[in-house]
Amino acid sequence: MNQEILERRLAELPLYLYAWLGPEELPFSQRVQAVCRQECPRYGRSWSCPPAVGTVAECRARCLTYDGALLVVTVQETQAAELDELLATKPFHTAQMQAIQECFAAQGCQTLCLSGDACSRCPDCSWPGGPCRHPEQMMPCLEGYGVVVSELAERFGVPFVPEPGLVYWYGLVLYRDGAEV
Repeated sequence: MNQEILERRLAELPLYLYAWLGPEELPFSQRVQAVCRQECPRYGRSWSCPPAVGTVAECRARCLTYDGALLVVTVQETQAAELDELLATKPFHTAQMQAIQECFAAQGCQTLCLSGDACSRCPDCSWPGGPCRHPEQMMPCLEGYGVVVSELAERFGVPFVPEPGLVYWYGLVLYRDGAEV
C-alpha cells in the first residue's frame, strides 16, 4: 500500500477529518451493543447490525486481523431534528466511504468498512432468512461492532452529538495488503 497516493486521494474528498490508527487502538465495549439491542429499531433486522455481526469479542477479533485503520468523519448541514431526517443525510457519507474503499482496492488492499448506522443498500434486508445480497457493498454499523465512537470523537476533537445545523458521520476503513488471511 502506498500511503502517499492514498493521502493525495483523501485530500481530494470532502472529508471533515481522517486519521490513521492501529486496530488495537480502537475502543470496544459491550455496552455499545447493549444500547443497540435496547434502543435501535434495526437491531436483529440487518446483516450489518447485531446479532448478525457477532459479539463484540468476535467483532474486535475480526478488526484485529487488519494491519491498520482509517477513521473518517464527514459533516452535513441540516435543519433536521428528528432521527429519520438526520438519517437522510447519510448517503453523502456512504458515497465518501465507497470512494475511500475504492482507493484502498486500487492499492491492492482488502478492506472492512464500518459506518454510522445500519447498511441501507437494500430496502429490505434479507436477514435472517437469506444471505446478504451485496456482501461486498455492505458496511456494518460501527456501533453495532461495539466500537465506542464517542471515545474516538473525543480523541480527535470532533463533536459526537449533532450540533445545531450539523450532523457528523463516522466511518472506519480497516485495511490489509491483498494477501488472504
